[in-house]
Amino acid sequence: MERPGGGRWNPEVGTMLTLGLQLAVSVVAFVFLGVWLDSIFDTKPVLTVIGAVVGVTGSLIRFIKTAIDLGKQSDRNMAERRKHQEQ
Repeated sequence: MERPGGGRWNPEVGTMLTLGLQLAVSVVAFVFLGVWLDSIFDTKPVLTVIGAVVGVTGSLIRFIKTAIDLGKQSDRNMAERRKHQEQ
């Protein structure tokens, strides 16, 4: 796919741009879920804290896995480019 200024779009860019947003949305969603459950069960702030911990932990695991996958894919792409340049 061509970019307006020339060159090619890197498909990894979209994934990289959304990583931070995914992390933030997940944490906020789990915190709000914890607040809501605290209001139902009258356990303030226990479930809010648990929601925050679950949101942060899950988001960081997903973030790290995605970053590792993108790094591996980038390494493969770089190796292919070098191979084609040598030929």
